[in-house]
Amino acid sequence: MTYRTSRDPYHQSAQRSARRSYFLAIKKAKLAHLSSYLASLTPSSVWEAQKLPLGRQGTRCPSFPDHDTCEGINTALLTHSFPSAPPPTNATLILSPYSDYLPLSQGEVALALAKSANTSAPGPDRISYHVWKRVHRLYPTLLSPLLSPLLQYGHSPSLVKKANNIVLDKPGKASYDTPASFTVIVILETLSKILERVTASRLSLLARHVGLLHPHQTGSLPGHSTFDATSTLSHGVRLLQRLGSKVSSLFGDI
Repeated sequence: MTYRTSRDPYHQSAQRSARRSYFLAIKKAKLAHLSSYLASLTPSSVWEAQKLPLGRQGTRCPSFPDHDTCEGINTALLTHSFPSAPPPTNATLILSPYSDYLPLSQGEVALALAKSANTSAPGPDRISYHVWKRVHRLYPTLLSPLLSPLLQYGHSPSLVKKANNIVLDKPGKASYDTPASFTVIVILETLSKILERVTASRLSLLARHVGLLHPHQTGSLPGHSTFDATSTLSHGVRLLQRLGSKVSSLFGDI
């Protein structure tokens, strides 16, 4: 401020020095904050730090040339993401129980709830996993008989099929004037997803028991992890190298 009034070269030099000190202090503060933030990261939050260099991208709202109303955009997205189901038959639905059906146990329900995060978004009924965990802890005999008939008859009522749909834009698209430039995230009812976890666990055990899965399959299987995959690969490579073979690996991302 003094240099603006006096235009003295001495004051100009002092102003430049103060400006350099000011911006240097800001740079040091940013680096200190970044170092502190990186040191506080956990395995679950490290992916958030990976997004920082990309910056914050603005959300793109659907705007299609052939649909200028909310109802039209909604219909276009639903038609693109969810093809129409075959028309229902007029015949009355008659359900028959499966003879080899195994009732749900309290342990299966407890394991499915333990793998469900309390922060997961609930469905239209707004009942979160935190509520179901507390219900199961207080009344462990409630959920098993409630969900068992759905497996026994192989039928899910429309009440547990309701879902909230969230539209997200796909990054890197040249234009966003078609439904293909967006993806729809389906948030089912938490009660339905509990049954889904139990069924997936049963199918996984059955697939391994009858030999439908490769012995080296590690993804999406309980008790297997990335460590098992890398150990298997390392063992195979070193075994072939000891035999004098040359080894190469091919990784594919599907």
